[in-house]
Amino acid sequence: MIKDRIVDDALAAFQTESESIRETANAIDRADFLRAAELLVKAPRIASTGCGHSGIAARHFAHLMCCCDRPARFLSPAEAVHGGLGFLEKGDVLLWTSRGGKTDELIPIVSVSRKKGVTVIGVTENLNSPLAGESDVVIPIRVTRECDPDNCQGTTSFAVTCAVFDALQTAVIELSGFCKDDFAVIHPGGAVGKRLNGVK
Repeated sequence: MIKDRIVDDALAAFQTESESIRETANAIDRADFLRAAELLVKAPRIASTGCGHSGIAARHFAHLMCCCDRPARFLSPAEAVHGGLGFLEKGDVLLWTSRGGKTDELIPIVSVSRKKGVTVIGVTENLNSPLAGESDVVIPIRVTRECDPDNCQGTTSFAVTCAVFDALQTAVIELSGFCKDDFAVIHPGGAVGKRLNGVK
């Protein structure tokens, strides 16, 4: 049945993404990963940027940093080159993400950041890309294939990138000594906030 095949193909996405996440974990250099986490802990402020699915993942990363009390914001590539780069100062950290590492919109953002003395962390599959070459630390991702039939939607790459960001937040939490009592202060809302603050 055609519908059965469609469901089988769709559910194969779980296997596709899990394989790529596993390969990414194996590809990460432990020293580079630790250095990136240490830079994030020490940074006065953090900015993240990316386009398309990578941009959505970068927004997620900025929120993750805020959730462990690291001042962070997402820099829209369009707004960054129209004054938004004024947010960044010497000593801050910029994290960019792009599977191919050649995203035209990100090149001027990284270039200006370097000129301002901002530390640059890159997340990409292409370690030989122009953006990777301009970065202080690069964390690799590995994407076996995207989930869609034509292998062109940013599905697996999005999942892998988010997994890297989740891992970075874990390291930042442990390096900074951030604990659930700290989280309770900045997360009073929702069921999590009620549980952390003992509200019934």
